Amino acid sequence: MQRRHSLILALGLITTACGFRLRGHQRYAFQTLAVLPHPGGPVALELRRSLGPAVRVLAPGEALTSSQVVVEIVQEQREKTVVGVNSSGQVREFQLRMRVKLRIRTAQGRELAPEAELVLQRDISFNESAVLAKEAEEILLYRDMQSDIVQQIMRRLASIKPGQD
Repeated sequence: MQRRHSLILALGLITTACGFRLRGHQRYAFQTLAVLPHPGGPVALELRRSLGPAVRVLAPGEALTSSQVVVEIVQEQREKTVVGVNSSGQVREFQLRMRVKLRIRTAQGRELAPEAELVLQRDISFNESAVLAKEAEEILLYRDMQSDIVQQIMRRLASIKPGQD
């Protein structure tokens, strides 16, 4: 038991010495945010939910001018392409890709960050005998990519300096 406590203490010291700390809520230089289009696709919906208590997200009926920052999701696209086949021409591997094009600006239209296209891709093997399992895996991979993209957007929002808005 003593040895176990020593190990836990040593592990704690090592992780704090390397600068490790749990990720908390982001700090933003603004208090209000609008996410367009409303309601938008899955990325827009997850972004609204993920912002937490630090920022008030405008409701659908509120005037856009009451927002300090506007995140406009111009395009949200999911792609699936074949990247591998076997000798008899049957699909063995797909590549899943998610593209999100966005703008970050003020309500008056002044650009706070250049228009960006975020692209993520994942490879997935395919097996005809496990079609349902592979469909479920594909859904999970898209959801994972969506969460990654939302986290990237939140980091971009956190990088906006107070003088920019």
